[in-house]
Amino acid sequence: MTHKAGFVSILGNPNVGKSTLMNALTGERLSIITSKAQTTRHRIMGIVNGEDFQIVYSDTPGMLKPSYKMQEYMMRYVESALQDSDVLLYVVEVGEQQPPEEFVSKINRLKIPLILVVNKIDKADAEMTSATKACWEELLHPQAVCCVSALQRAGLETIVDRIVELLPDNPPYFPKDELTDRPMRFFVSEIIREKILLQYKKEIPYSVQIEVQSYKAEDELTRIEAMIYVERESQKGIILGHKGEAIKKLGIAARQSIEAFIESKVFLALSVKVQKDWRNDDKRLQLFGYGN
Repeated sequence: MTHKAGFVSILGNPNVGKSTLMNALTGERLSIITSKAQTTRHRIMGIVNGEDFQIVYSDTPGMLKPSYKMQEYMMRYVESALQDSDVLLYVVEVGEQQPPEEFVSKINRLKIPLILVVNKIDKADAEMTSATKACWEELLHPQAVCCVSALQRAGLETIVDRIVELLPDNPPYFPKDELTDRPMRFFVSEIIREKILLQYKKEIPYSVQIEVQSYKAEDELTRIEAMIYVERESQKGIILGHKGEAIKKLGIAARQSIEAFIESKVFLALSVKVQKDWRNDDKRLQLFGYGN
């Protein structure tokens, strides 16, 4: 039996529900999801196996013009995903306007099969869906177009079928029981960051970095210590809240989600530290894993 395997990168602007699509396609909650833009900072792989295929999905940061060094690192993840992709999924939402010309040119210069995914069809009528599809087909000239609702898991089988058709013949790249290339500490830090995105407003979510400093899995309890880095003292005060109420609320929400993710009782200790201008500090960004 012929076996197919390859890398599939999920691209699009920061607002189109790429992470929701990634989680729906993998059947796992690997990427954090919020209503805020620029939620994804890293390249996260999710591995899906069929009887005769293996799809290695990559959720990448949304395509944007970098404003500081961390965003430059984020765009490097996009570049690396493009370099080793066998198939691209370019995700747009119904009614989305075309991106800057340089993004369209970049996609069109690639010699990689492209599937256009029109997402959020549950939010619009058929006429608008059809108009969006026609507009983006003309821009990107994809091999296939799939209209889906990632949130409602509608139309996903069509995407998988089209991907498998385009994958090259290869043995599996990863063992069949692996779900992702990222360690557990990474997902714990992402869950904490997700709760910060949901709980805090304005610049706070974009100014934080989470470092899991200790992760000890015992028989009936997993003990986790994590540091929340911020850029200014005022941000530290906001994270802590009046008499520590805000960080207490954050800890409860994060602990509950971590317990559901790792299927174990969790003791979670959160601390906050100021690391000035870390988003523009190459050395600090490397320590936080942005060069990996």
